[in-house]
Amino acid sequence: MTLFKSRAPKRIAPWALLLMACLWISVIASALAVVAFTQQVRRDVNQLETLRREASHLQVEWGQYLLEESTWAAYSRVEYIANKELNMIAPTTEHVVMVPSDD
Repeated sequence: MTLFKSRAPKRIAPWALLLMACLWISVIASALAVVAFTQQVRRDVNQLETLRREASHLQVEWGQYLLEESTWAAYSRVEYIANKELNMIAPTTEHVVMVPSDD
């Protein structure tokens, strides 16, 4: 009496092998798609951070330009240049001429 009966290995149906092959191909394709999308997201995030840094730099530069503009256009500076460099003076009431409107 033998304890183990010898059995012939079961054959797997061809449709099952085809199904397993399709599933393995699907798994591999899905893994490659995940890798590709992850790489694309990393590139996009890197580009986004670069653009944010550039926007921050431009915002600082814009603030500096506004400060420079307000400095150049300060009333005291304009008056000083008008007096010293252009020899201009503020008009007196005798020099003011009123022009009537055509209404």
